[in-house]
Amino acid sequence: MTSLEHIQDLGAFIEASPSSYHAAHEAGRRLTAAGFTRLAESAEWPARGRHFVIRDGAIIAWVVPEAATATTGFNIVGAHTDSPSFKLKPKPTTGRFGWLQAGVEVYGGPLLNSWLDRELQFAGRLVDLDGTETLVATGPLLRFPQLAIHLDRAVNDGLKLDKQHHMNPVWGQGHPGREDLLGLLAAKAGVEAASIGGYDILVADTQPGQVFGASNEFFAAGRMDNLTSVHAGLTALINAADTHALTGSVISVLAAFDHEEIGSGSRSGACGPFLEDILTRVSDGLGASVSERRRAFANSFAVSADAGHAVHPNYSDRHDPANVPVLNGGPLLKINANQRYATDATGAAIWAGLCAAAGAPYQEFVSNNDVPCGSTIGPLTATRLGIRTVDVGTPLLSMHSARELCGVEDPFHLARVAETFFRTAL
Repeated sequence: MTSLEHIQDLGAFIEASPSSYHAAHEAGRRLTAAGFTRLAESAEWPARGRHFVIRDGAIIAWVVPEAATATTGFNIVGAHTDSPSFKLKPKPTTGRFGWLQAGVEVYGGPLLNSWLDRELQFAGRLVDLDGTETLVATGPLLRFPQLAIHLDRAVNDGLKLDKQHHMNPVWGQGHPGREDLLGLLAAKAGVEAASIGGYDILVADTQPGQVFGASNEFFAAGRMDNLTSVHAGLTALINAADTHALTGSVISVLAAFDHEEIGSGSRSGACGPFLEDILTRVSDGLGASVSERRRAFANSFAVSADAGHAVHPNYSDRHDPANVPVLNGGPLLKINANQRYATDATGAAIWAGLCAAAGAPYQEFVSNNDVPCGSTIGPLTATRLGIRTVDVGTPLLSMHSARELCGVEDPFHLARVAETFFRTAL
């Protein structure tokens, strides 16, 4: 696969994944097509083979080779399926003056202004009173309309958006007492509105991904933070398994969590027990004692893959002057003295070796001392499980915008290094 073919497939994956629930479903569909088997958490599991589990909007997939033993280590690529957005509130049908609007709550930290004047959709899951879950995606339906400059002459001197009063999208004309947004969503999903007991519905961009630039070197799409990493890890795991090149001395794992953008504190987030549950059950299937499981964890390594910041040409003062990663310069090795990223010297050396083996470049990222550093699932994984972890990711511009920008080469390089990682006993 070339970098252009990879980026086109990434675009298809993003388009099929307007919510974390859709991302987990699409990853599961691709894994099933590649010979993986979906397992229920309440069922008995086979000890070896290719399997995956979906928990809400998260998915964990793994390959246990025949030669694996009770102390075989895990090579883990971690990522997250959610992106900053807006989530539908209870009693969501609102509006006035003939406009139908939706009550939404800010999810994570979106760049609010980037969501204005775009054709957007609702996407997520509806849950029936009997517990049946149905995914829904409306296609273009709603918009956050911006106030015209004629009614706000100072708008270009500083736009300030009130999250409660200004971020109420329009989705039609009519009267809120007669129209029903949940009824519309139910009709789109093919279920009875009266049967809906709960819902997790978010707003997503509808514009397809686009390659552009003087030499087709750029790619723009929504939700690249962090579907670039989910797609890279997924592609790598499938490719490594399909070529039967996974080493018998390592168990390869892709863990794509939900709720990273709001702190990861959920049963499907990285602060929750999901990954530990899976690793423990896989270990139990190999007959491991508690001591042997701890030895397996000590033999393990995790790559936390999340988007990072490329240098912005118009705001270069916001970056460290000696570390200015660029688009198409390779994935980032993310470093922070205060452990906002989990990278240490040993992890950095391992990452450098993996990149060399894959023939892929990489770049260091460290924050400007005056700009607070974000964090990832990396420190959470290292803290919960004691597994050495390194933080990496695809460099982006416009992170947390409704539409982000990356280089065409970087997601391809990340997938190549991830595939090398899945093939390597460290």
